[in-house]
Amino acid sequence: MTRTQDSFTFTVGKLDAGMAILLGDRAHLIEFPSILLPPGATTGSIVNIAVHQNIAQERKRDHEFWSLQEDILQTFGSNSPENPQLEVRNVTQTSVTLEWPPIKLATAKLRSLDIYKNGQRLASIPNALSNYSTKLSGLSVDTQYSFQLLLRTSAGTYPSNLIRVRTHTIADTSGISVCFANVQDSVLLENAKLALKEMRAKWSDKIQIDTTHFVCTTPAVTPSGAQPAGGVAAAPGAEYQRALQLSIPVVQPQWILACHSEKKMVPISGYYLGVTPPAYAGYSQRPQSMSQASLPSSSAIHKNSASRQSLPAMRRSTPPSAAPQRPIDEEEDEEEQPPPAKSSVSDMKHKSSGTMDRNFKFPPSSNQAQAVPPVPSIPTQAPTPKLERKAGSNRSEDDMTPVAVVVPSSVEVPPPPPVEKEIRKSLVESDDGEEEVGETVEIDLR
Repeated sequence: MTRTQDSFTFTVGKLDAGMAILLGDRAHLIEFPSILLPPGATTGSIVNIAVHQNIAQERKRDHEFWSLQEDILQTFGSNSPENPQLEVRNVTQTSVTLEWPPIKLATAKLRSLDIYKNGQRLASIPNALSNYSTKLSGLSVDTQYSFQLLLRTSAGTYPSNLIRVRTHTIADTSGISVCFANVQDSVLLENAKLALKEMRAKWSDKIQIDTTHFVCTTPAVTPSGAQPAGGVAAAPGAEYQRALQLSIPVVQPQWILACHSEKKMVPISGYYLGVTPPAYAGYSQRPQSMSQASLPSSSAIHKNSASRQSLPAMRRSTPPSAAPQRPIDEEEDEEEQPPPAKSSVSDMKHKSSGTMDRNFKFPPSSNQAQAVPPVPSIPTQAPTPKLERKAGSNRSEDDMTPVAVVVPSSVEVPPPPPVEKEIRKSLVESDDGEEEVGETVEIDLR
C-alpha cells in the first residue's frame, strides 16, 4: 500500500445502507459514506482518500457571520423600551385621573400595561398603544393613594415612576371639570364660568376623560350641532348622548353657583336637568320670585291673623245664656195631644186572641160608654154566655190601670174540620198583683 503525504489508501470491506466500511493499514476501521466513493467501487475495491483544508471558505464564512451579528446589534441592541412617566391629570373627592406620554417600545413587542394601586395590581390598561390616560373611581374622600404603571414587553419589564396623591375633601372644589352644552341664558353661563375660575376648576366644550359634570339647560343641540342629531335642532345633541352613555351627571348651571356660594361640593340631586333648582342666599342673580316664594308674604300673615281673630268674635256674638231649646210649635203640639186612652180588659181579650170581627168598630170617644162589640155566636160553643158576663162584669174596671196581656208565642191549629181549641189563660199584671182575665175563643172569619 502506497502512502502519500496528502492521501490515504483504504480497502472497501462492506457496503451496507449507504455506509461503506473502509479498512486501512494497521487495522484501521473507518465508516465512510458510500455516496462519496468513486463510481463502480464495490466490496474489495481499493481507494485513496485525500483531505485538504479550505482557508478561503473559512474566511468568507467568518465575515458573513460577524456582519450578521453587527446588524443584530445595531437593530436590536442600541434602542430599548423606555419606562413610562406617570402624571396626575385631575383629582376629585372620589376619583383620580392619570395620564402618561405615548409608550416607546423601540423594537420590542408589548405584552401588557398594568396599573397598580398601593402596590397591588388594579387593572390592565386597554389599548395601551393608543390610550394614554385612565380614570380611577370609587376612592375614599381625603385619603392618600400611590399609583404606578408596569410595562411588560418582549425585551423585559419596565416600571414607571411612583406617584402619591390624596383625594380632595368636601370643601375643595378645584377638582370640578364641567362640559358646557346648550345654556340658553348667556348671563347665567358667564356667571358660571366666572365661578369656576374663582374655584380654580376647569371647563370645556367637549367631554374629556376627566369631565365630572355635563352642564346645560336643555338637551337640544345648537344649530351648529344639529348634524349629529340627524338635522333636527330640537333633538338631543351628540355630547348630551355621550354624557348619558358615560354616566356623567347632567346638571344645570345653578349647581356651579351653589358650590361657589357654599364653598363646598353641593349635592346634585336638586340640580338635575328638568328639576327646579333651589335658591341660595349667596347667589345674587337668582330670581326674586323664588326668594319671595320661600318666605311668607305680609298679606298671608294678615289673612292668618284675621282668621284667628274671627274665631273669638263669633263665640262672643252668641249669648252665654242661650241654650238649645225645643221650638214653641213642638211645645204647643205636645200640649194639644190628649193623654193616651185607657184600654179596657175586653179590648185586651180581642188583642190576645189574634182574631177580630170584620164588623167591629172602635168607640167614638173615651167619655162615652164603651159598648161591647157583638161577637158572633157559635151553636156548638157553650162558654159564649160566660164570655159576655165576664165582659159585662169588667165594664166597671174602666178606671183601672191598663194592663199588658202576655200572648203565647205559638198556637196549635188542628187539621180541618176546624174544632174548638182551648187557649191558654193569659196573665194580666197590675199594680196590686196578678189577675186572671179569662178564657178566649178563636173564631174563624173565613
